[in-house]
Amino acid sequence: MNKVKTTSEKSLANNSRIVALLTQLEKINSESLLVEADTARYVTSKILHLAQSQEKTRKEMTAKGSTGVEVILSTLENTRDLQTTLNILSILIELVSVGGGRRACILVSKGGTQTLLQLLLGASKDSPPNEELMVQLHSLLAKIGPKDKKFGVKARINGALNISLNLVKQNLQNHRLILPCLQVLRVYSTNSVNAVSLGKNGVVELMFKIIGPFSKKNTGLMKVALDTLAALLKSKTNARRAVDRGYVQVLLTIYVDWHRHDSRHRHMLIRKGILQCIKSVTNIKLGRKAFIDANGMKILYNTSQDCLAVRTLDPLVNTSSLIMRKCFPKNRLPLPTIKSAFHFQLPVIPTSGPVAQLYSLPPEVDDVVDESDDNDDIETETETENENEDDKDQHFKNDDIETDIDKLKPKQELGRPIEELKIYEQFFPELAENFQEYDLVSKEPKPFASATNLGGPIVVPTAGEEHPAEANQSVKGIAVKDLSSLQMEEYNKRPCFLDLPKKDHNKDSLQLQNDQKKLLSSCQCLSQEIVKGLDRITLQNTSKNEQYYSTGCLIKKESKTSLTTPTCNKPCQHVSSCGSGLFEGPSVQLGKLCCTGVDPEEEEDSSSHSSGEQVLLEVPDMLALHDPDLYIEIVKNTKSVPEYSEVAYPDYFGHIPPPFKEPILERPYGVQRTKIAQDIERLIHQNDIIDRVVYDLDNSSCSVPEEGDILKFNSKFESGNLRKVIQIRKNEYDLILNSDINSNHYHQWFYFEVSGMKTGIGYRFNIINCEKSNSQFNYGMQPLMYSVQEALNARPWWSRVGTDICYYKNHFSRSSIAAGGQKGKSYYTITFTVSFPHKDDVCYFAYHYPYTYSTLKMHLQKLESMHNPQQIYFREDVLCETLAGNSCPLVTITAMPESNYYEHVCQFRNRPYVFLSARVHPGETNASWVMKGTLEYLMSSSPAAQSLRESYIFKIVPMLNPDGVINGNHRCSLSGEDLNRQWQNPNPDLHPTIYHAKGLLQYMATIKHLPLVYCDYHGHSRKKNVFMYGCSIKETMWHTNVSAASCDVIEDLGYRALPKILSQTAPAFCMSSCSFVVEKSKESTARVVVWREIGVQRSYTMESTLCGCDQGKYKGLQIGTRELEEMGAKFCVGLLRLKRLTSPLEHNLPSSLLDIENELIESSCKVTSPTTYVLDEDEPRFLEEVDYSAESNDEQDVESVDNAGDYEPSIQEDALSDSEATRTHLP
Repeated sequence: MNKVKTTSEKSLANNSRIVALLTQLEKINSESLLVEADTARYVTSKILHLAQSQEKTRKEMTAKGSTGVEVILSTLENTRDLQTTLNILSILIELVSVGGGRRACILVSKGGTQTLLQLLLGASKDSPPNEELMVQLHSLLAKIGPKDKKFGVKARINGALNISLNLVKQNLQNHRLILPCLQVLRVYSTNSVNAVSLGKNGVVELMFKIIGPFSKKNTGLMKVALDTLAALLKSKTNARRAVDRGYVQVLLTIYVDWHRHDSRHRHMLIRKGILQCIKSVTNIKLGRKAFIDANGMKILYNTSQDCLAVRTLDPLVNTSSLIMRKCFPKNRLPLPTIKSAFHFQLPVIPTSGPVAQLYSLPPEVDDVVDESDDNDDIETETETENENEDDKDQHFKNDDIETDIDKLKPKQELGRPIEELKIYEQFFPELAENFQEYDLVSKEPKPFASATNLGGPIVVPTAGEEHPAEANQSVKGIAVKDLSSLQMEEYNKRPCFLDLPKKDHNKDSLQLQNDQKKLLSSCQCLSQEIVKGLDRITLQNTSKNEQYYSTGCLIKKESKTSLTTPTCNKPCQHVSSCGSGLFEGPSVQLGKLCCTGVDPEEEEDSSSHSSGEQVLLEVPDMLALHDPDLYIEIVKNTKSVPEYSEVAYPDYFGHIPPPFKEPILERPYGVQRTKIAQDIERLIHQNDIIDRVVYDLDNSSCSVPEEGDILKFNSKFESGNLRKVIQIRKNEYDLILNSDINSNHYHQWFYFEVSGMKTGIGYRFNIINCEKSNSQFNYGMQPLMYSVQEALNARPWWSRVGTDICYYKNHFSRSSIAAGGQKGKSYYTITFTVSFPHKDDVCYFAYHYPYTYSTLKMHLQKLESMHNPQQIYFREDVLCETLAGNSCPLVTITAMPESNYYEHVCQFRNRPYVFLSARVHPGETNASWVMKGTLEYLMSSSPAAQSLRESYIFKIVPMLNPDGVINGNHRCSLSGEDLNRQWQNPNPDLHPTIYHAKGLLQYMATIKHLPLVYCDYHGHSRKKNVFMYGCSIKETMWHTNVSAASCDVIEDLGYRALPKILSQTAPAFCMSSCSFVVEKSKESTARVVVWREIGVQRSYTMESTLCGCDQGKYKGLQIGTRELEEMGAKFCVGLLRLKRLTSPLEHNLPSSLLDIENELIESSCKVTSPTTYVLDEDEPRFLEEVDYSAESNDEQDVESVDNAGDYEPSIQEDALSDSEATRTHLP
C-alpha cells in the first residue's frame, strides 16, 4: 500500500513539475524586459529531459485543453538564443516522434508549420547556417509536413523551397545534413507546382548525383533520395527532363546492379524505390518509349522472374509487372472493323446517339484504332497505397442521384391517346369472359378425350369465337404437333413440380408401374444407342423421338427408328454436316458429335439405375419441359441475322443441374501476374508465337486447320458469340467476341463450341476484347462448360470449369470511336485454363447458363400442353413482332373462376395484376432461368400456387429482347441500343417490344387495373447474391444534401415490403444489397418509368448474380440453375405473403418490414455513375495488389451479412406456401 502511495505521489510530483516549468516558461515569454538567456535555456533543458524520459509528460503537453504546445511555440518565436531554440526543437521532435500522426496534427493546428518555416528563413541568413539548427529544423518539418495539407503552398510562399535545395547542393558530402533536407524536399514535391519549380532549379539532376550503383554505405540516404525523385518525376515536366537527359537508361542500369548484388535481399526498399522512379517517368509517352528503347521490358521481366521464388520480394514483382503492362505497346485488335461481323439494316436510322454516329462513319474510316490511343494523359496510375481516404470522401459527390423533387414525384402520364391504347384490349380477354359456356362448378378436371380426338395441345378458351386450336396457331405462328399416345402418357406421368390433380389415381399408378418396367430395359442401352445413332439423325421426319420427362426419379426417352439401328461400323467423323438432313422448310443441323463412343466403364455407369436415380432424385423435374423434337421445330421458325442452320447440342439435349455443389473458386495467389508475364513474353520472345487464325467470321474462306493438335471452334448457332480465334502458342488461344449488331462494343457474353481436344493438356483461352473494368471472374466465378460426351453418359449439365482465372486490363487499345469518345481506353482479358475430360469430345463454353429464345418457346408450349385447363387460365399471345420478325410472347396466367356464378366471375375479373418481364439484356441469361422458375411455379398444382393464381392475374413478357438473344448480343437489340434505356420514349419501329410493353401498362392504367407489382428480372455481373432496386422519393433525398424532412413528401413505405419478405424466404436474396434510390442515369429504365409515369409504387428491378452468394444458405457457392429457378419460385411465394399483408384485413404493415433507418439509410451508400446504384460496390481487393484496372475505383467492401437466408417462418405465418415451396424445390 505504501508503495502504491509513493508511486502516486511521485507521478503527481512529476506532473506538478512539468506544469510549473511550462508556467515559468510562459512567464518568461510574457515579460517585456529582457530575461537572461540562461533562465530560458535552463527551463527548456529541464522540459526536454522530462519529455525524453517520460511518456506521461509528452501526453500531458499534448492533452486536450493543455497549453503546453502554444507555450513552446511562443518561446520559439521570441527567443534569440541558439541553445534555447535547439532545446525547443528537440522537445517538439520528441512530442511528434511517437503517438502516431495525432500529435503532429496538434502541432500543425497550433500554427507550428508557419513558425518553423519563419525560423528556417531566419536561420538561412546566417553565413554559414548553423548545421545543428538546420538538421533539427528539417527533421521536424519532415515529420509535420505530411500532416499539413497546405504545407507545400506555405513553403513556397515563405521561400523555403530553395533554402532546402541549396543546402543539399552545397553539402553533398555532409550526409547528416542532407538526409533531413531530402526528406523535406520529398514532402515539398507532393505539390505539383513545387515539383515543377524545384525541377527548374536542377533538383532532378541533383538527385542523380546522390543515387548510384550498389553500395552498403549510406543506404538510408539512397532510399530517401529515391523517394524524393519518384515524387518529383510525377510531374510531366520533370519526367520529360529526365528522359531528355537519358536518365531512364541510368535508372535501369542502377536497378540491375542492385538486383545482382543484393543477394540477401536486405535492400528491397531501395530496389522498390528505383522501380517507383521508373514507374513515375513512364507515365508519359516519351518515358514509355525510352523504357522500350533501353530494353526495359526484358530487364524487368528477367529480374522479376528471379524474384518470384522469394515471397517477400512480391512488391518488386508487382511493381515491375505494372510498369511492363503500362509500357507494353498498345496493339490494335486484329479485326477489319470493331462493328459487328453481322449487319442488319434498320427500318429507321436514329437521328442522334451512338447508332447514328455508327451509320454516319465513312466506310474508309479505321475504327479499330487511331492516333489518340496513346497519349500523355492516360495510364496515370492511382497511388492506392497513399490515398487519403478522408480526402477522397470529402470530394465524393453523388452526382447521379436525382435531386429534383418534381421529377421524383410520380405523375401518371399516359403519353398516348386512349383511343390508340384500345388496341391492347385484345390482350385482356379475361376481363370480358363470363365463362357461361363452361361447367366450372367442380374443380376436378374432366377426363381427357382419346388422342385421336385431340387436334393439338390443350388451350384455355378465350374471349371470341375462335376455335382453340386455330387461336393457338395464330398466336404461336408455328405448326402445332399432334398429341400422340406418348403425350397422353406424358400427362399422366407429370413431374412432381407440375403435379396436376388426377381423377383416376389407381389407373395412373398402374400405368406408372408399367412405364417403369418398360423403362428398365430401354435405359440400359440408351447411351449406346445415342452414340451409334445420333450421328445419323435426320431432321426430315421429326417424330416423337426423345421425349424427356420424369417419372419421379428416372428419365424416359423414346427412341425413333434411326436410333434403334444397332449397326454402326465406325464412329462419326468431324464434319459440320453431321446430323443434317433435307426436309421441307428451313434446314437445321446439329453440331458435331464427339466420335469417341462411350467408354466401357462410363457406359456401365450411365446405364446403371443407381447413378441416374441419384441425379434425378435431386431434380426430378428439370427435363420435364424439354423436348428435342419440339426444339428443332421451333428453331426452324426462329429468324436470325446470320440465318443459323445449326443447333448447339446443349440446347438440343437440355440441361439438368449437377447433383453436386460448386463452390466459389479460391483465387490462387499470383495468378494474375503470372498471366501478365506470359503476355509480356509475347513481346520479348516473338519467335515463339504461332499467331495463326483458326476461326474467323469476317473471312468466309478461313479454313479449319487439319492438324490433329489444333482445336476447332464454332459459334454459328442460336445465341452463339465468337468472332475470331488466333492460336498463340501450341495450347493457347486468343478469342475475340463479336460486337452487338449495329453497335461497336458490348463484348461480354460468349457461347461457342470447341472440338478436337486431347486429354491431360491444359488449354489456355484468353477472351481479349471485354470492356467492363471489373468482373466476378476476379472473385471466384468460373465459366461454364457442357461436354457432349458427358451428356451421352447421362450427365447432361453445364458445369463450372477453369483454373488460373482472372480478369485484367490488357495491351489492346480501344479507339476513341469504340470508347464513346474517351481516349486511351484499354480492353480487358478474361483468361482461364481448361483440361478436357475426354479426347475428341465436343464441348461448349458460355459466360453463363445459356437460355435461348427457342428454349423459351419450347418451354411455353410444354407448359401449355401439360396444364389443367379447368384449374389454370393460361393464354399465350404475341405482343408484337421484333425487328427480325420473331414473335414476342405475352403470357397470361391466373386461376379459372370457381364457377360461372356471377360472384365468382366478378372475383376473377377484380383480381389485382402483377406484371413481370425479363431478358431485356440478352447476356443476362440468369434472368430467364429465374423467369422459368416463376412460370413453372405459377403452372404447378400445389395449393400455394393455386392460392397465388386465385389472388392475382399475371401478365408476363418473359423475353423483352428476342432478337438480341437469338443473335448472341450482350446488351442491345438489333437497333444497337440498350432497350432498358428506351422506356421514356420508345420508338415503335426501333423498339417495338418496349413500345408495346409500355402500351400494355398504359392501357392497364386507363382501365383502372394498375399492377400491384411490376418487376423486371435482370442479372448483375459485379455483385453477389440476388437483390432488388426500387424507387423511393425519401430514400433518394436522404442520399443528397436536401433534407427529406423539408421536402414535405408523404410516402407509403410499402415498396419495401416485398424485398423484405424475400430476404426472409429466399436463401439467395440479400436485403442489404437492395437500393431504392432513383438515379438520373436510370430515368429511362423500366423500373423508374413504370414507377414515375405509370404510377406503380412497387416497381422493381430484381438483379441475380452471375457468380454466387456470400451470405445465407448458399454462402461460398456459385449459383446454378436450381438456385435461380428456386428464386423465381420464392418470388411467387413472396407475392402470396404480400397479398396477405396488403389485404383489407391488414391495414398496417409490420414495422419490421419498414425499418428503413436501421437497414439502409445509415449504411455506407455511394453512387458510382454510370454504374448501378450500389452499397459497397464490387469486392474487397485481393491480396495480390496488381492494378488490373487503372480506370476503376474499387472501394473496400465491408462484408455485411444481413438476413442470412436461413430464416424459417413460423407455421402460423405461412405453413401452406412454405411447405409447398420446400417440397417443390429440393435443396
